[in-house]
Amino acid sequence: MSKFAIRLLTLAMLSVAVVAAPVHAWAAPDNDPPPPSDSKKKKKSSENTTRSYAAFADAYRAAYRTIYDRHDYAAAIQQLKALGHDDSAAVANLMGYSYRKLGDYKVAQVWYERALKADPNHVKTWQYYGLWQVEQGNREQAQYHLSRIAALSGTASEEYKSLADALEKPPGTGLVY
Repeated sequence: MSKFAIRLLTLAMLSVAVVAAPVHAWAAPDNDPPPPSDSKKKKKSSENTTRSYAAFADAYRAAYRTIYDRHDYAAAIQQLKALGHDDSAAVANLMGYSYRKLGDYKVAQVWYERALKADPNHVKTWQYYGLWQVEQGNREQAQYHLSRIAALSGTASEEYKSLADALEKPPGTGLVY
């Protein structure tokens, strides 16, 4: 075989390997505020934008602490609503989580679906909505959510492990996640 043919074959094999390689979108932790929304009509100066984003980030982190440190879900919902960023997957996901923890499953579902509409690759939403599915007894749907997490962040991710652990428990045990 000529050197040219060997090189061409090697290049072809490498190209196939690159195209066939899985793509992972790594999830940012929920305590990191989402980027500022581009939905504002008016352009502000970059200094004002930076200042307003810093205020938003502080308020988002405060709501996050209210949820995970204080477990005050009703207060967190009010804090998240005050942010005015319902179009953010991270904000909508935390709203869904808070409503789920309060036992309002219908409203939680609306927020989870809103989060996935904003960002279909938001791994944390796939996890929390999958846990919602487990709590509702929808194990097949939860399994689908688990497969989405595997495709987005792999089976070694915390989100995958959490939902997989929940699915391993027997149905009807009344566990709440």
